Amino acid sequence: MSADAHPVPAVVTAVPPVAGVRTKVRVPLRFADGWETTVDVYTFTGLVDGKEHLALGIGDYENAAVPLVRLHSECLTGDVFGSQRCDCGPQLREAVERIGEHGGYLLYLRQEGRGIGLYAKLDAYALQDDGLDTYEANLALGRGEDERDYTAAAQMLNALGVGELRLLSNNPDKARQLARLGTRVAELVPTGVHVSDANVRYLRAKIEHTGHTLALPA
Repeated sequence: MSADAHPVPAVVTAVPPVAGVRTKVRVPLRFADGWETTVDVYTFTGLVDGKEHLALGIGDYENAAVPLVRLHSECLTGDVFGSQRCDCGPQLREAVERIGEHGGYLLYLRQEGRGIGLYAKLDAYALQDDGLDTYEANLALGRGEDERDYTAAAQMLNALGVGELRLLSNNPDKARQLARLGTRVAELVPTGVHVSDANVRYLRAKIEHTGHTLALPA
């Protein structure tokens, strides 16, 4: 176990329905900074929420005894347009490279705005401009602070034959949900801290509301 990783107790309370692998296709990737790699992209059948989630097999993932895995929630503004209001784009870039070094998977989950959707997320941005933090803004819209459910992620991991993993995340709720769904999280491995002038309040809210393991600069 690495020095900055955290053990996660396994408490199984629900077994997700069985899903299957639908397609596997090889895809070369190139990021905006020029870094390149090639991954295997998996699609699935039988996911409980009916969404088109993807799994990226990265590095020597097929031979990784305990693969490094990130559950990455889709963020169009951060992942595609490079928005600095969040840390999603830099986390995605970091995760693909780190997983490639160890072997594992990135699950790209269609959970925009912590599950509330793209338009509602932009509505929440407007409320944040008026002084609310990211979680308060969701509640002001009549939505949950975080509406993400990781049952489909557990199904995807089961379909890929992953029963135990090292989870690349600062969010303890991801580890708790996977453990409840029968996936053993051997370690919770934090990502880097990607701070900008535009997102420091957002990152601080993650710590205060949901206990993210982020060490922000003073």
